[in-house]
Amino acid sequence: MNLKLIYLLLLSPLACPATEPQAIVQEIVAKAGIEINGNKPWDIHIHNQEFYAKVLEGGSLALGETYMAGWWDCSSLDQWFYQVLRSDLENNIKPSWELRWNVLKAKLFNRQDKLGSLKVIAGHYQLGNDLFKAMLGEQMAYSCGYWKRASNLDEAQAAKYDLVAQKLNMKKGMRVLDIGCGWGGFAKYIAQHYGVQVVGITLSENQAEYARENCKGLPVEILVQDYRDVQGTFDAVVEIGMFEHVGVKNYRTFMEIVHRILKDDGLFMLHTIGSNRTSSLASDPWLEKYIFPNSHLPSIVQIGNAVEGLFIMEDWHNFSADYDKTLMAWSANFDQHWEKFQSQYPEPFYRMWKYYLLSCAGSFRARNIQLWQVVLSKKGLVGGYDSIR
Repeated sequence: MNLKLIYLLLLSPLACPATEPQAIVQEIVAKAGIEINGNKPWDIHIHNQEFYAKVLEGGSLALGETYMAGWWDCSSLDQWFYQVLRSDLENNIKPSWELRWNVLKAKLFNRQDKLGSLKVIAGHYQLGNDLFKAMLGEQMAYSCGYWKRASNLDEAQAAKYDLVAQKLNMKKGMRVLDIGCGWGGFAKYIAQHYGVQVVGITLSENQAEYARENCKGLPVEILVQDYRDVQGTFDAVVEIGMFEHVGVKNYRTFMEIVHRILKDDGLFMLHTIGSNRTSSLASDPWLEKYIFPNSHLPSIVQIGNAVEGLFIMEDWHNFSADYDKTLMAWSANFDQHWEKFQSQYPEPFYRMWKYYLLSCAGSFRARNIQLWQVVLSKKGLVGGYDSIR
């Protein structure tokens, strides 16, 4: 997952060196209805006066790092990020050098080649399975739930799995490829409920080990494999929350591979977080460093360019507000179970993880980023496609 938090936060060099850093910060956040040391849930409370100069100099990266260090707090971080993003502060702020450097790297280098794709696995997905299990719930789904008729996280994730299966017209005996299968939750669900055979691929050894045990006794094969090495043909292909790690330089290659392995009458679903802007080539420096290295959110135009001439777009579904609910549920689970993980992770990890979850929740709530399910066919379904909601 990847936000453009860079917009938010006090990112430019000092516009007026003679002005006190605290006054500059106060003026900027006031435009979002935020006070320093105020009483509203989204007001921020400063514990170290060096915060102001540090954040003005270091931008988004410094903002996250000073929170991890305990220099400031907010009783409702998700609301704070919502206020900042919804108030459109980006038009009053210049991009930092960190963002400029990330954009340059995205243009010059393919950071999501086979070697680069392993970086996020080592730094994020190889964290202990127990931590993710406590946070994600029964379904072990690390992607947006579908809350239309759900009353809790587990119901929302099961509803998402069922939604995907229905959109792909799954039937007994079909062979399905799950690209980025995670801990095998979706593979297990469709094998049990739809009688399909599943091949799931992941780059994480931890995920693969868990997924194999999770799917034991079912017609599910879990491989530690890059999507570029997939062979064979499939009746349906699905990607749930993995496309954010593919990288814009590889989008066309990704789609060409799916086109090659998908049967002519099959369907492919792209389930991805999306960016409102095609010009957004780089992730936020804090997220890049601490959460999702080498990640990138696709735009509508970038997806369109990648599929043009290969696929027909049958359906495009946006339910990004549901990611806000999902992230808040993950955050509540994380808090509920944190005590048993305290000995395994240092205190800054707790603050880092809360900052990650709640900043993402606020960003989805502000509609700064989106969640899309796109159904694609190779030739267009004869008679048309019935959209499932």
